[in-house]
Amino acid sequence: MTATAIAANDHAAAIPAFCEGMLHFREAPARHAELAAQPAIAAGDHAISALDRAAVYQTRLVADALRYTTLQLCASKESGHPGGFASSADAIAALIMLGHTNIVTEVGHHAPGFYSAMFLDGSLAAMGIDNMTQLQQRFRERDGLLGHLSGAIPGLLAPAGPLGQGQHFAMAGAYLNRAKLFPCTIGDGGLGEPYIMSAMKHFHTAYPDVTNFLPVLVWNGYSQEHHSMVSLMDNAQMLAYWQAHDFERVILIDAKDFDDTDQTGAYVDSTRFGEAARDAFTRAVLEGMQQAAESAMGGTLTAVIVKQLKGAGVHADGAKSHNLYPGDKPEKPAIAAALARGALAPEAWELVRTLMSRAGGGPAGETVVTELERPLPDIGTLPTQPFAPGEKAVPASAMAAMVAALGQRDPDFVVTNADGNEASAMKVINEVLKIRHPTEDALYNQAPGGQVYEPLSEDACAGLAAGLALFGGRSLWLSYESFAINGWPIVQTVGQAMAELRRKTPAVVTMFTAGALEQGRNGWTHQRPEIENYIGGQMRNGNVYLVYPADANMIQAAYGWAVAQSNKCISIVASKSPLPVYTTPAQAEQAIEDGAVTLYESEGGQGGDIVFAVTGDMVLLPVFEAKNRLEAEGHRVRIVAVVNPRRLYRAGDVAWSHSAEPDGRFMDDDRFAALFHGDALIGVSGGGTVALEPVLIRSRAKARDLIGWQRGETTASPAEIMAYNGITGEALAERAAGLLR
Repeated sequence: MTATAIAANDHAAAIPAFCEGMLHFREAPARHAELAAQPAIAAGDHAISALDRAAVYQTRLVADALRYTTLQLCASKESGHPGGFASSADAIAALIMLGHTNIVTEVGHHAPGFYSAMFLDGSLAAMGIDNMTQLQQRFRERDGLLGHLSGAIPGLLAPAGPLGQGQHFAMAGAYLNRAKLFPCTIGDGGLGEPYIMSAMKHFHTAYPDVTNFLPVLVWNGYSQEHHSMVSLMDNAQMLAYWQAHDFERVILIDAKDFDDTDQTGAYVDSTRFGEAARDAFTRAVLEGMQQAAESAMGGTLTAVIVKQLKGAGVHADGAKSHNLYPGDKPEKPAIAAALARGALAPEAWELVRTLMSRAGGGPAGETVVTELERPLPDIGTLPTQPFAPGEKAVPASAMAAMVAALGQRDPDFVVTNADGNEASAMKVINEVLKIRHPTEDALYNQAPGGQVYEPLSEDACAGLAAGLALFGGRSLWLSYESFAINGWPIVQTVGQAMAELRRKTPAVVTMFTAGALEQGRNGWTHQRPEIENYIGGQMRNGNVYLVYPADANMIQAAYGWAVAQSNKCISIVASKSPLPVYTTPAQAEQAIEDGAVTLYESEGGQGGDIVFAVTGDMVLLPVFEAKNRLEAEGHRVRIVAVVNPRRLYRAGDVAWSHSAEPDGRFMDDDRFAALFHGDALIGVSGGGTVALEPVLIRSRAKARDLIGWQRGETTASPAEIMAYNGITGEALAERAAGLLR
């Protein structure tokens, strides 16, 4: 705007109530009366009806309102990230005016901009945030608006923190909601992570008919502290990059093409343009976004690139605009000047509120797909195969049959896997549900309509599975335990998000097979069970469960329990080898609910009572061998399978009360004592030992010890790798007897 900025108190009587706390306003320009006479989104409409001068002008107002609110919001706490979102404000404004409000982002640093959008459209009223003062008070504070995006904030569909995750949510949303567009803003700082592009390319190969997600590259030349790694690419190179990843239509709007102020460099700030040039740029963004949306919804894989200098319209340019630091207050000259330049007239703010509250059919907090619980097909009780105690069965295979049945009952259910279900003794999943692949081949169980998604990337597997669960669909991520760490961070992100949601959604379920003990010949590259410690460390969060079925009956009980849960993050760890069955199906189900079960207890003996608390299945073999040795020496032995260790904590150890769908079930002291009381307690794990923490902190045994995985090595058998790690019947018996001396 060209009018002069004025102090807030000069317009006190005319300021809309939601603007209380805004520091700067300005007189409306002369053309405001003509171009803002009526909202470009009429009452009852979801979007602009015509791309005329009024729509262009009002889109500019929305973009400027987003920039102003974002900068003042960050300055109010002298922290936060205004610069990246500022360069995307025109793109976001265009999407909103076109009615496309199911927007996700790959950039957690854009959080204050997204919060500003939710404030301006009225969504944050559900949190008691009705004006700018309250918005500032709640920003980056507990029970408010956290520093990076959370899907728990009304109107925001998904979390955003680590780079390179947003596209998974956009693709999951598009898969589950074919009639809606899911734009996803991507920063060129994050674009340096190649899996963003490869994930979308593989998804398009597998689901060529799902094109209703729209990547929007915010190409501003900078990352958070330096130039972006793609800053030297020219427009032709960037177009070719996207086209090489299957995008049939790429629409690039370069602010440089509209510059009438002779700015230097490849990246320019559109807010410095003259009125006519700003209008022309805004129109180009609107037209480009409209064409892109129609293209994506029409079956063409499409992307939009908006090239504009980072920090456009705020207090600094480039990476210097990325973050505010102590002392960066609204009164600081550079910030105050930027706020004054970007200020709007009170009547313009009122119009922006009207437009944004109408876009998409109402405030995003009431209309985006994740604000409602998604109906799911009834899958009934999944079929199970009862195994008799004493026989042998493959845990992974027993679970696989249930997975296949679930997929037959829920056509939207997706299994993701990178290293092959057949290699994990879960071939029946592929046989029944088929690997989704453009090449149909019965020998390899491939079919274009399959429900098994197999990119050779654990990030892509974890991302789609977690995204589907968050957006209300059923999914399962299967992985080798050794490689799961490559995808786990997004599952962790989604698990935390699920703990905050105001709606029910299916638990994100993972199963990690082919544990370290089974991978002797492959050597240490395939022997990385330390991820159990990573997940185990999250059990105190309140909605994270690490489950160790002890046999084939128990893994069926575990999976049946997991698919019935909501707003939880559940990981099952089991083997793919034939192993003894210790429990009946009824005992197995009870073990999942209780958290632990006695697999064996000596009937006689005069020596001390020795308790083995064990996580895992194959590792029980040397434990039972140790039992034989100890009983021969006259000791009494109890072997307890620690199956669902989250249940074994004390209630005060876990933040369960802060979780959506809170689960406050924990084993009481009497039951715990009956299982784990003894003269000596030895915790045993074939992998990480963190899951045994609740047993050790509650145990009152006179002597305690802990034995678990140390490191990998190439071996000929599971027994040899266990021996290498000191886990043999002889060693366990010796350690147990030593505790009694």
